[in-house]
Amino acid sequence: MFNHYIQLCKPGIIRGNLIAAAGGFFLASQGQIDWIIFLAMCIGTTCVVASGCVFNNYIDRDIDKIMKRTCQRELVQKVIPVTNALIWASVLGIIGFSSLFFATSFLAFVFALLGFVVYVGLYSLYYKRHSVHGTLIGSLSGACPPVIGYCAVSQQFDIGALILFITFCIWQIPHSYAIAIYRFDDYKSANIPVLPIQAGMKRTQTYMIAYIIAFGIASLALTYSGYTGSWYALGMGLVSLYWLYIAKVGYQKMPVEQWGKQLMLLSIVCIMAFCVLISVDFVNLDVETFKQVGLNYISHKGNV
Repeated sequence: MFNHYIQLCKPGIIRGNLIAAAGGFFLASQGQIDWIIFLAMCIGTTCVVASGCVFNNYIDRDIDKIMKRTCQRELVQKVIPVTNALIWASVLGIIGFSSLFFATSFLAFVFALLGFVVYVGLYSLYYKRHSVHGTLIGSLSGACPPVIGYCAVSQQFDIGALILFITFCIWQIPHSYAIAIYRFDDYKSANIPVLPIQAGMKRTQTYMIAYIIAFGIASLALTYSGYTGSWYALGMGLVSLYWLYIAKVGYQKMPVEQWGKQLMLLSIVCIMAFCVLISVDFVNLDVETFKQVGLNYISHKGNV
């Protein structure tokens, strides 16, 4: 039975968001890792994301039963009572927000709250069902986890945090469009106004190409600003170019559903590469550089 409660939290989404949060944390740590804060950040982020996913499952249970991808979810199948799900979501939220507020930093707590409110309050309750701009609204919540990790260490929203936020916002959009293309029939049957349904595949492709180019530029801003090294820049340049190539050429060479699936998988590869590379190819900035970029990094061990 407990496994049903775990599945209600959407473990795949939790893993992706936790990797993003860890990437932001390691980038800001610059090799000086406080594992206690890291553990608190992981627990807090996991529980907040899980809480949001459970609330989303509660809100979407009417459309989930229509879509093949989601028709087996726990609330649709009624293997978990709705009241229990709401209690479970509330407990997870309390644990998550408390962990971030008391054991990391106030800014990490604020961005967790921002992501939660946008995902549950704006995206799930309204924009997903009523506006083609739901993808853009949802991207704001998806961009919060790396900033949570970053701010847990830096305790300040600086240029590095801003680049992370913008990069993840941009990435979310072609990623979501790819899912909508791959699951076109599901979204159409549930009457969800995503761009491929509202504007057609060709226009969606044009938007995706623009956003992938923007993603590549935004990701390289970390190297330009002195946060990451040349290996990071090389890696992100290569994966972004290949993602762009498939977006451009694959549309003519593949069936649409296969094209959408490949774009979705490539988008995951791109963001995983981003998270790994910012974790290992950071630049150790000296005190003067920290002042220039406004980081004002606070070290708990007196290393700065």
